[in-house]
Amino acid sequence: MDKVRIDRRWLPLNALRAFEAVAKHGSFTGAANALLISQSALSRHVISLEKLLGTTLFERKPHTLALTTAGTHLLPTVSKAFDRLEYALDEIKSSRAPTMRTLRVQMPPSFAVQLAVPLLREFRRAYSEVEIDLVSPYAAGLPPNDVDVAVIYSQAIVTDAVTDLLWPVRACVVCHPDLAARHAGKDLATFIRDNELVHVRISDLPRHHTWAQFAREANLSAVNIERGIVVDTALLAVQYLRSGEGIGLVDLNLFRDELTSGRLVKAFEHTLDDGFGYYLMTDPEALSDTAVALFRSWLIEQFGQKTSEPAPLVRLAVSNE
Repeated sequence: MDKVRIDRRWLPLNALRAFEAVAKHGSFTGAANALLISQSALSRHVISLEKLLGTTLFERKPHTLALTTAGTHLLPTVSKAFDRLEYALDEIKSSRAPTMRTLRVQMPPSFAVQLAVPLLREFRRAYSEVEIDLVSPYAAGLPPNDVDVAVIYSQAIVTDAVTDLLWPVRACVVCHPDLAARHAGKDLATFIRDNELVHVRISDLPRHHTWAQFAREANLSAVNIERGIVVDTALLAVQYLRSGEGIGLVDLNLFRDELTSGRLVKAFEHTLDDGFGYYLMTDPEALSDTAVALFRSWLIEQFGQKTSEPAPLVRLAVSNE
């Protein structure tokens, strides 16, 4: 039997507005006050929407209200649709040149700290009409569905999203230049054995994943890599290395400035490519949005230029998020 589709002629706009308000305020009372309607009217709107969809949108418990799986799936789409309507109507009413809506952009923490400020500054200079709302969760893998564009640290994955590889991660053994001088002349296995290891935690993978991969590729099976400290981000790892202690595996592109400046040095030529990279992910439907398409193409162009530059003579490397 074919599923009955909801015709846009009968979209329950008042019910959708009520649903969004309840989800954002976390209560029927707060939502009713915000919309300037009675709580009973608001409740009827939400119940009518749930009947239309054939599923509950909220888990109603004493003193608590939470979105169900269906409600979590629906909320970002409703919010985005109302945002676009609001901006378009405001543009027409104000008789201004059209402006593009605020983009919600996700970047991993180390990526954001290292690159977001210069990147977003240049983007805003070129396209001042586009606002940016930046979020930086501590996780690898797919982004949540409430962002417009996301940079993620991940291995290659199959997804319905439009995925562009910004660059593949290449990691090398890196340390402070003074530490490298103290251990000059040692081979790779001895160098690793004689120094503290700095690991970067990657969600859903073993604590020492990246160093284990490096040891496997470098045929260092006899070297103990399950020791040292574990930190949450590549940026923390690099800060620790800059203190003069430990050795780490650091991405050559992400920390290019650290290497070219000599604050950190690449101790050995061997590099690790374990399939991780920084990917730009966009919902296919969002590409019809001018602001999303503009940001995506601009970001791809920026990293095409950056990663085509020659590798620095002094380099570092890290396992990172």
